[in-house]
Amino acid sequence: MTRKTLLIGGAMAALLSCATPSLAAPAPQKSSVMDAKTPDEFLKALAGPRDFDIMPRGGSITETQASLSRGRSTANDEVLYLLWAYHIHNSKLHAVIALNPHALADARALDAERQAGKVRGPLHGVSILLKDNIESADDTATTAGSLALKDNVTNRDAPLVKRLTDAGMVILGKTNLSEWANIRSNHSISGWSAVGGTVRNPYVLDRSACGSSSGSGAAVAAYLAPAAIGTETDGSITCPAAINGLVGLKPTVGLVSRTHIVPISHSQDTAGPMTRTVTDAALVLTAIAGSDPADPATKEADARKTDYAKGLSKDALKGVTLAVARFYTGYSPGTDAVFEQALKDLKAQGATLVDVKDFDEGPIGKAEGVVLYTELKVDLNAYLASTDPAKVKTRTLEDLIAFNKQTPKELEWFGQESFEKAQATKGYDDPEYIKAAADAKRLAGPEGIDKILKDTGAIAIVAPTTGPAWTIDPLNGDHYGGSSTTLPAVAGYPHLTVPMGAVGGLPVGLSFIGPAWSEARLLNLGYAYEQATHRRKDPKFLPTVAP
Repeated sequence: MTRKTLLIGGAMAALLSCATPSLAAPAPQKSSVMDAKTPDEFLKALAGPRDFDIMPRGGSITETQASLSRGRSTANDEVLYLLWAYHIHNSKLHAVIALNPHALADARALDAERQAGKVRGPLHGVSILLKDNIESADDTATTAGSLALKDNVTNRDAPLVKRLTDAGMVILGKTNLSEWANIRSNHSISGWSAVGGTVRNPYVLDRSACGSSSGSGAAVAAYLAPAAIGTETDGSITCPAAINGLVGLKPTVGLVSRTHIVPISHSQDTAGPMTRTVTDAALVLTAIAGSDPADPATKEADARKTDYAKGLSKDALKGVTLAVARFYTGYSPGTDAVFEQALKDLKAQGATLVDVKDFDEGPIGKAEGVVLYTELKVDLNAYLASTDPAKVKTRTLEDLIAFNKQTPKELEWFGQESFEKAQATKGYDDPEYIKAAADAKRLAGPEGIDKILKDTGAIAIVAPTTGPAWTIDPLNGDHYGGSSTTLPAVAGYPHLTVPMGAVGGLPVGLSFIGPAWSEARLLNLGYAYEQATHRRKDPKFLPTVAP
């Protein structure tokens, strides 16, 4: 039998070797697993004889595409490699909640297209993971981490998923998340769901991966995929991206469709890319941006979107003015020190920095709470009504509350007081909601980000995204020290985080925040900073932080 070679990313080869040295170059065996037709077949076969080696290769989207274009690998090879990485690491991380049973077949179909001379673009044959609140027509359930949705196989593609597959991407599977995107309780554990367990940070395994897109963050950081889609209402892309050493972009609300995504708030929800490089984030955003008739918020998207990867420049920081959000410091002394170095790096690249010392977020947070609870009830009820009643028995938020009370695993670690607050709200005609919605947008947008930029003459705001990952504590919940996510989240404006260094081996991110529809500018600023500093380091899967 001819021995086959499975090529993998160079950084990942080191991780695999470090994690399990004996797996780095398995000896020739009598049978092959390389022709497995489904992920399950491949994973089951790994327990038996195998006949392939692991050889190093890059693992970003751009590196993967280069390998595919040169014929060094195929989309099928790429999926097999990612399944191998899943086999080694996911049992520790709990990052991936389900695999797409059609992933290998989809990859082979894309390989056939390439062989016939049809290449759809820079994402053709590249794999991606979806947060498990995003529907995909691939026989996987969309659970939002809840046992109430464990059978929610909708056979619908969210429009953003259709855009990804039209661009030639392989949907590898679904990632774990903070259950219900972290809206069930104020005492929740980031990254925990009843369906998937607790996501762990690949840098230090007893540390949080943040939430709610925790699995997306941990999976991409650990090379289980070159990219993932997260969703954010307030911090759910940018926090896990920063804490897992990634680039994460929360787009302007309305740039990316929310149809067939389990909702919290139509005012603030959006999906966005989580990757290891700014270029990769730009490529994914280009694919998923666009108008959707079923989502009125996206009516401007087609006119606003662009090729976000085109024209990324290492010189983008030269001659620009940036507002430094000093009111977003103090998460930890170590984070502040890394942030000060980042400011020096920005200045060294030609940026002018203007400090903004004070800003009162208190009224914004109060208004945001009213908006989120009110919209959760209405928007979630509408989503549940769209599901198959034969598969989803909980048809309303009230039904979910009752289900959780009857399901001990759901309430094992924390309650559902946020669900109960949402259930008590009075709908969109409630004067309290109407006032809160108007106040929140005005205070965060025109009187917040827009005013800061106008007063300083800056094109963007910079801040530390959040502090380093905290220890996972199921008894007391998250030890969360705050973040710079609320202003852009409530305003509905874009927010980019880029790796800026580490505190005790734990990554921290640098945020670039701008006005509506400024994604291209933020990506350019982030790219220039990334290329000048190269702060991202690969995870080491340490058991804990040793004193």
